[in-house]
Amino acid sequence: MISEYKKIIEESLEKYFDERLQNPEYTLFKDVIESMKYTTCLGGKRLRAVFCLEACRIFSGDYKAAIPTACAIEMLHAQSLIHDDLPCMDNDDLRRGKPSNHKVYGEAIATLAGDALISFGPQIIIEKTPKNIPSERIIELLRQYSIAAGAFGIVGGQTADIEAENRNEKISAHHLNFIHKYKTGALFKFSLISGALLGGADKDQLDTIEKFGEKFGLAFQIKDDILDVTSTSDIMGKTLGKDENANKSTYVTIFGLDTATEKLKNIIQECYDILEKDNIKTEVLEKIVNSLE
Repeated sequence: MISEYKKIIEESLEKYFDERLQNPEYTLFKDVIESMKYTTCLGGKRLRAVFCLEACRIFSGDYKAAIPTACAIEMLHAQSLIHDDLPCMDNDDLRRGKPSNHKVYGEAIATLAGDALISFGPQIIIEKTPKNIPSERIIELLRQYSIAAGAFGIVGGQTADIEAENRNEKISAHHLNFIHKYKTGALFKFSLISGALLGGADKDQLDTIEKFGEKFGLAFQIKDDILDVTSTSDIMGKTLGKDENANKSTYVTIFGLDTATEKLKNIIQECYDILEKDNIKTEVLEKIVNSLE
């Protein structure tokens, strides 16, 4: 099912961008649209989009209503990657094994492409979501998108991450958890909530899926911190060791590799417990959680 979800997302993203690229009215700013498409369509695991589709399926029995929103989530994620790689941020030349956006299109176009992706996502949600979805759910979905995309989501997390760099002392565990909760966790949480909203989940179900998203986001980031010191750039498709070079605090630098690994195992178990306690049957989410081990 995961591979089927990924195929649907890839095809839908291509279609949404190509509709604009083939429109003669947009010829004069074709470069920025191509830049938007470049990073969004580079591939990757599409975990956030898969989460959105699967959450919709869990609560409605079908995932199709969530396809536009899942694509909007991938656009927002791509925006965060484009800006994260810029010289004024993490200054990375490699993303998913390919040159970063600004290395291909220049810093100005890359910056504008990231800006444009933030608004293109909601445009796709509004234009493409089936008309039978209640308007109040679409409004709540867009409210949650705005939170995840802004200062109270991934922007806030990135800000806290920058402030944690090049310090003489390590940041606190609280500060580190704050970074992970917002920089990484916010978008995973939104992915699940948005799919659940489109699937008609009630308040208790939304609370459960939100808790799962927060736990998974933290586990995902701890795994990423571990891989930064144990994997290779060829495997990961990005430059590794940059956290250490930037004197950045991570779960590994604060707690050590063994303790970070143990924390990862504990949080993975909490993810399973949340699904089991609330009787959420989903092989897709369980398989993705299992992949972190």
